[in-house]
Amino acid sequence: MSEIRVRIAPSPTGPVHVGTAYQALFDLAFARQHNGKFILRIEDTDQSRSRREYEDQLIEALRWLGLDWDEGPDVGGPCGPYRQSERLDIYQQHARQLIDAGHAYYCFCTAERLTELRAEQSRNKQSTGYDGHCRHLPAATIENNLANGTPHVIRMKVPDAGTCIVKDTLRDPIEFDYATIDDQIILKTDGFPTYHLAVVVDDHLMGITHVIRGEEWIPSTPKHLLLYEYFGWEPPVHVHLSLLLNPDGSKMSKRRNPTSVDYYRRAGYLPQALLNYLARMAYPPLQGDEEKFSFSQFVEHFDFAHINLGGSIFDMEKLDWLNGRYIREDLSPTELLAEMKQWLLNDDYIGAMIPLLQPRMETLGDFMAKVAFFLSRKVEPAAEDLVPKNRETDDVVQMMQTALWAFETTLPWNRETIETAIRRVAEFWDWPVRDITVPLIVALTGQRVGPPLFESLELIGVDLTRQRLLDAITVLGGLSKKKMSKLEKDWNK
Repeated sequence: MSEIRVRIAPSPTGPVHVGTAYQALFDLAFARQHNGKFILRIEDTDQSRSRREYEDQLIEALRWLGLDWDEGPDVGGPCGPYRQSERLDIYQQHARQLIDAGHAYYCFCTAERLTELRAEQSRNKQSTGYDGHCRHLPAATIENNLANGTPHVIRMKVPDAGTCIVKDTLRDPIEFDYATIDDQIILKTDGFPTYHLAVVVDDHLMGITHVIRGEEWIPSTPKHLLLYEYFGWEPPVHVHLSLLLNPDGSKMSKRRNPTSVDYYRRAGYLPQALLNYLARMAYPPLQGDEEKFSFSQFVEHFDFAHINLGGSIFDMEKLDWLNGRYIREDLSPTELLAEMKQWLLNDDYIGAMIPLLQPRMETLGDFMAKVAFFLSRKVEPAAEDLVPKNRETDDVVQMMQTALWAFETTLPWNRETIETAIRRVAEFWDWPVRDITVPLIVALTGQRVGPPLFESLELIGVDLTRQRLLDAITVLGGLSKKKMSKLEKDWNK
């Protein structure tokens, strides 16, 4: 057997999702079991959303978990570069290769035409998709458009009929009718590839033997297999893991549960406990009913045949229980003290709190009570304290939701950018800034008064801030889907 090579290929467009760590864990376990290679590739072709700050957070979060890679943007390797934004010439060359072979074509359709096409298809109760308008343009028209610099994309041709059979290690073969798949864009007007072209080209050139990813990518697999066929390449083995789910069975999302790896780090979970729990999301106990096991034990026993496809419910109480076992069973008091110092009980973090609390202290004994909210995993705000006297509960709930959205795009996370985000919320609602900060202070500290808000949020961090706002929204009764949808449209205008 040739060398096993697997990869994790996240997009640096936001906080590191635990689903990324979940997939990376299975990739790494498989690679280590077979003395193979684990590669980190950054899929940053979405230039409107990709940020280097998110890439830095990604690398730090995966390192914290101990999911170390053999090749990647920070360590190099024989198949670099490992950022897609640095591989544009490679994708453009392969897109032209497909055109020359008759497997792709230039599409000059405008955004206005495509919008009208979708509207017409909807009116006629047809499935929406590209109609192949540019698939058979005369060569002279194509040459003239290219010479005039007419904006265009490149689409790959999908057969009008026939069936694609997707073979998955964990499932029976899955059939897809090509007639339900429209001609996919593989190169955008800005010269950047779409996911479909980039992932296939990169996986082939980097020698990836097994693609281990979430089952949400199964519908895209026929497009990828078609590209492998067009290029004349052997496709890798596909393994699609079950998704992480909320307790109600819905896909785990940041609107329902803490999904960021950094949240769990900041809240005081141990990396080995989180990895153990993620492994248990789709894998049975290794011995009897014992759910606690190390990464090395997981590698030793790893077998795709044992992976559970029934849906992986992310149960916070179960994670708390498992993390508690690691704290009690695996750490001596000295080791626990070292973990706590590495976490937050260190000179840097306590030193940053002191200037905020010193003006409010009368004795040294006042300090710990006043800083408890900085260290706590969660606070418990009272509903009556969250709503200023001149505001309605529903309005405060919606305000907090817009604060969540404002904080999602706050980079870097510091006093100045936090203040800018909060003032944006105040401007949106046409409220005095105080009517924004008073409920936020309660939501973030659990108290009606506290140290300066902007500086406090900087120390609490974006992930804990987000979760405490979600908790406060829940305390106030939440927001209906209808109101959420309307509010989001208004916010994004």
